[in-house]
Amino acid sequence: MKAALFKEKNLPLRFEEVATPIPSRGQVLVKLRAAALNHRDLWIQKEQAIPSAFGIILGSDGSGIIDSVGEAVDGNLIGQEVIMNPGIGWGKNPLVQSDAFKFLGFPDAGTFSEYLVISSKQVVEKPAHLSFEEAAAVPLSGLTAYRALFSRARLRPGEKVLITGVGGGAATWALKFAVAFQAKVFITSGTEEKLKKGIELGALAGFNYKEKTGWRKSENTPEGLTLLLTVLAANNSRPCLTLLCQVAGSSSLEGPLGISLLFHPGHCFGSNFPSSAPRWVRKMNFFL
Repeated sequence: MKAALFKEKNLPLRFEEVATPIPSRGQVLVKLRAAALNHRDLWIQKEQAIPSAFGIILGSDGSGIIDSVGEAVDGNLIGQEVIMNPGIGWGKNPLVQSDAFKFLGFPDAGTFSEYLVISSKQVVEKPAHLSFEEAAAVPLSGLTAYRALFSRARLRPGEKVLITGVGGGAATWALKFAVAFQAKVFITSGTEEKLKKGIELGALAGFNYKEKTGWRKSENTPEGLTLLLTVLAANNSRPCLTLLCQVAGSSSLEGPLGISLLFHPGHCFGSNFPSSAPRWVRKMNFFL
């Protein structure tokens, strides 16, 4: 089968012919119809060492059709259209992932290939109203946003929410979820085009974080903000962290760059930290 392999840091993926995998006990073989690109795939190419001399197939998101099954898997699943759940080995504690938790696509083979072998427990039926391309774009960013808003922050209808970086995957999902849940949503982004689209999706107001005046001086600045969700980029994370801590009622946090954080009054929730972040940052969930 054809696959896109990660073989060297900071270099493009290489398309090569590799052996088509065979499903083992409890696994299914999915013929992929679509795969989605996440920032995670780009960060891996910049940060990670290659786990094998043969390279690794990246890709955490995908959709396709079950082509064959291994032992102890219902044969009726063959031909079913499915989406992959990219989170593997979460563990028994619903509040925090186990040390064994990992994402599809690194270090295990991911979705940038014609076929994928995966546990039958990691596939779910594709909603009929979604195309393969639409379905492939849902899991990683969609589940991240959903968990942040509802599992961790416990968003309530009517709360005022500021979501930064709308235009990115997780932030845009968070916007749509929050609007659907009848929250009062405000957004930031780096372009007027993205802000306009965010307002079309239901945001009450948008602020361009690249403007020197800053959104806090705008007449539309939200008062009584109860929740702030941010996906921080390395080039602007320091001022965002300071602002977040002020909103949360905490002192300024002198933390590392490139961190995703969720703040609620008096609480800080860490999520999806890059591997370059210090261990204490990546383990923040344990201190909630």
